Amino acid sequence: MERNKRKGKKKVLDKAIPAYRLKVASKIMIIVFALLIVRIGFIQFVQGAELKELASRQQTLNKIISPKRGAIYDANGKALAMSASVDTITINPSKFIVKESKSKNIDETTAKYKTIELQETVAKGLSEIFNLEYETVLAQVRSDKSVETIIKQVEKDAVDKLESWMKENKITEGINIDEDNKRYYPYGNLASHVIGFTGTDSQGLYGIENKWDSELKGTSRENCNNRK
Repeated sequence: MERNKRKGKKKVLDKAIPAYRLKVASKIMIIVFALLIVRIGFIQFVQGAELKELASRQQTLNKIISPKRGAIYDANGKALAMSASVDTITINPSKFIVKESKSKNIDETTAKYKTIELQETVAKGLSEIFNLEYETVLAQVRSDKSVETIIKQVEKDAVDKLESWMKENKITEGINIDEDNKRYYPYGNLASHVIGFTGTDSQGLYGIENKWDSELKGTSRENCNNRK
């Protein structure tokens, strides 16, 4: 009796999963897998350039730029506090990674060597132009972050040096020059306890600068056309 029951159970199990169902399931899995491969290939080879450009825009172009802070005048119309245009230098570390390329005869070993060479060149150039610590800048150039701020409130002469250096070294991307502004006090510390001063982000911290901060700071805007 027990043997007959076991045989009966085996027959029931065999009938529960017919061979044709396994074949159908296998075919469905193959089709789904093939569709996934096609989709991945489409994204990589057809939409790759477009998606890369969109990602680059999000990382480097859409930045909030502070407006030029309003000036403070005395009763005779002389400026006691004023702002001047300067620039902020940022980088995109991913742009300094050289990838393999069959068309350019760059294999994995060559790509690694060229990446190290490019990163060291960029770090040396930035550190010399802006008088920064080389090792600190090199760490930023090798960072995994999408954007690294190198230095803020850079004067025009330093920016001109950077642009000339970029042309000489044929670096067309990865280094961004964004509009910024810097606060100046023509009369130095004269009446500084009344005029006050601003912080690194141009916010009023004391005196008139703080009291009338909402009127002086203006309205921030989104920059979609930063210089590179």
